[in-house]
Amino acid sequence: MKKIALAAALSVAASTAFAGGMVEPVMEPEVVAKSTSSSAGGIVVPLLLLVIVAAAVAANN
Repeated sequence: MKKIALAAALSVAASTAFAGGMVEPVMEPEVVAKSTSSSAGGIVVPLLLLVIVAAAVAANN
C-alpha cells in the first residue's frame, strides 16, 4: 500500500513539474511608418524664386 501511495505522490509531483514547460517568447512585430513626401515638394521653392526674379526684372523695366 505504501508503494502505491508513493508512486501516486511521485506521479503527481512529476506532472506538475512539467505542466508549464518552456515556451519560446513571442516577439510582436515592430510597426514602422514610412514617411511619404509630396512629389511637388522639390519644385515649389525654385518656382517661387523664379516668380520673385521675374517680378524684380519687370519692376526695373
